[in-house]
Amino acid sequence: MGVYVSIRGWLECDATQLAAVRKVISSHEDDHYSDGWGSPRRHVNWAHYIFYGADIRESAVDWFADQIKEIARIPASDDDGDLVQGLFLVSNEIAGTSEWQVRDGRIFTSPAGARHRFLDR
Repeated sequence: MGVYVSIRGWLECDATQLAAVRKVISSHEDDHYSDGWGSPRRHVNWAHYIFYGADIRESAVDWFADQIKEIARIPASDDDGDLVQGLFLVSNEIAGTSEWQVRDGRIFTSPAGARHRFLDR
């Protein structure tokens, strides 16, 4: 049956970056795991958010990580210099849960720690 990984998290960006994020997601469309992406029905205030939540096969984690790496490299779109940022919890049913921080144009991965252990149950 294979090993599954639960991925849940979000990205924060501005309107211009959101359009670029959506292009990246579209370029990785797979008619299955891509359906885990979602966004609010209507934009509220200044920041834009896009969310991912799905249980995927371990073999598809690189597919997801490639998207996130590409999204993290989207440049700032105005003078304030803000890059896309976000947080994902990635729970492998064998290896446990890790935290992926999207910031500074990269993904920083670390063990999630005891505070997220309840997600491994």
